[in-house]
Amino acid sequence: MLTGSLFSRQIFSVSEVTGYIRVLIEENEDLQDIWVQGEISNLSSPASGHIYFTLKDEAASLRCVIWKWMAQSLHFRPQDGMAVDVHGKFGVFEKGGQYQFYVDSMRQQGEGRLFQEFLELKNKLEAEGLFAEELKKNVPAFPTVIGVVTSSSGAALQDILNTLRSRYPLAQVFLSATLVQGEGAPHNIVQALHLLYNASTRPDVIILARGGGSLEDLWSFNDERVVRAVAASPIPIISGVGHETDFTLVDFAADLRAPTPTGAVVLAVPDIQDLKLDLQDRKSLLVSLGSQLVQMKTAEMKELYYRLLQNSPERLLQQNMLQLDEVGRRLQYTLYSRLAEFKAHFGEKGARLLALDPQGVLRRGYALLYDGQGKLIDSVTKTGENEMVHVRLKDGSLQARITAIENGAGK
Repeated sequence: MLTGSLFSRQIFSVSEVTGYIRVLIEENEDLQDIWVQGEISNLSSPASGHIYFTLKDEAASLRCVIWKWMAQSLHFRPQDGMAVDVHGKFGVFEKGGQYQFYVDSMRQQGEGRLFQEFLELKNKLEAEGLFAEELKKNVPAFPTVIGVVTSSSGAALQDILNTLRSRYPLAQVFLSATLVQGEGAPHNIVQALHLLYNASTRPDVIILARGGGSLEDLWSFNDERVVRAVAASPIPIISGVGHETDFTLVDFAADLRAPTPTGAVVLAVPDIQDLKLDLQDRKSLLVSLGSQLVQMKTAEMKELYYRLLQNSPERLLQQNMLQLDEVGRRLQYTLYSRLAEFKAHFGEKGARLLALDPQGVLRRGYALLYDGQGKLIDSVTKTGENEMVHVRLKDGSLQARITAIENGAGK
């Protein structure tokens, strides 16, 4: 690399000179942040994804490079002969001995002026509160009627219809056709929106869409009349204008912004396949919960049934009958026991009575004597000689006369 010895030496290597020039260019701040205007020529897009081209005017040309990761963010496809403004920085490709311009942004000529108008109008409307978050309306989860404002002949309409057909065929679609580009487009777009606002069957949501293009192609969607019509909409609006890298003022005024027309459909409606899966999950959950509820209620019913059986009049009657039977058995047992006791007691008394029974004495060969008045004679002192007595034997009685009296005490 060349240093302070630049003027003390007379011969330098190619690498030294080229390196010195690279440092001079890359350390120049003016050359590291600059816009350059020209016409594209010799455009090349190899498989690497990088873009190589020459930017030229009537008097000079400049070699340019757009690296792959930068090229992917472009909102239009560069072509030979296209007049563009490019932004980037200068550098030196030392091996080729060439200086070149590394592009990090590109726009078609005229977009710079339009972009400035874009920013001025955006700031004005934003200051008025047209883009305030609290003004945004919620998009219904399951719209039945969808309004579409776009060109009837554009590819955006076909993309929207195809996506709706596959994603959510349940919705009814109303097309309010409009110009999307050109001098009369803004007025046409406003009319198309008001047709849907005042329709007898008002849509649940409106998709405002068109395909991609340059800033100039999309300028109708930056028109103040269109932006105000979108902000004043009584119906939720989803903006699907251009590609993902494109932004228009209706994106800020709309209730939702989608990167593409197809993306607007995705935001507007659910996927019927997801709904079917969700319904299946809910059905399974309901079946499971229903089964658990049935099991729980069945267990409760059984418990109540058992409790009812325990407290039913029939069971109480059965219990009382069992208790009555038990009391009867106990009473019978007690009676039998008492009867047995009485029998034994009376048997003993009977035996004693039998032992004392005069008839028993008579059966053993004894006799009973009665006087004429029927009184028992139990002593010789109670009778006399020649007195008639009544003799009672075991098998009858007889009359006898006392012929002699012997006193046993006198013996």
